[in-house]
Amino acid sequence: MDDPKALRRVPVQQRSAERLTRILGACAEILDEGGYEQLTTRAVAARAAVPIGSVYRFFGNKRAMTDALAQRNLDGYAAGVAERLTAVPAADWRGAIDAVLDEYLTMRRTVPGFAFVDFGGPATLDEPNPKVADRLTGLLAAHLGRAADGTLRRKVLVGVEATDALLQLAFRAEPSGDPGLIGETRELLHAYLGPVLD
Repeated sequence: MDDPKALRRVPVQQRSAERLTRILGACAEILDEGGYEQLTTRAVAARAAVPIGSVYRFFGNKRAMTDALAQRNLDGYAAGVAERLTAVPAADWRGAIDAVLDEYLTMRRTVPGFAFVDFGGPATLDEPNPKVADRLTGLLAAHLGRAADGTLRRKVLVGVEATDALLQLAFRAEPSGDPGLIGETRELLHAYLGPVLD
């Protein structure tokens, strides 16, 4: 995880890292099953088969857990986008935008807890979209061989905000995402980001 401040203690040993992975996995499963109201440190400890003290060793409360889960999701998303970009020619900005959107859709459909937390939990104080935009700006700039300047970052931030709103609508309309709304989102991103990426 890139943000060690989300944790009380950063795991050093492999056994501790595995325990943290189990705790976050249990957190994600409980969120999927019952939402934030059902999430408790006791429930997470029981699901992860760890002593409750192990949960408190890493997290002070359930908000800290969801913040760490959101950070793990963001790190996984950035890694997934980077991996997808390796298959996209450097001059193909449309393919790069599609890779960014497709990775999000894959995670939304397959990663436990992602639909509830994605990159920011329900009680998070920080707005997650600027962090997402920063990561994507760096990835896109590096892939397309251009500067990660203020113009690109602003355009990517607007794209992230618009996509966030549209995909919330798409997944509210249909559990796996309304294909028509997803298509509109892709079209909007191409039209909006095209002038700065072309």
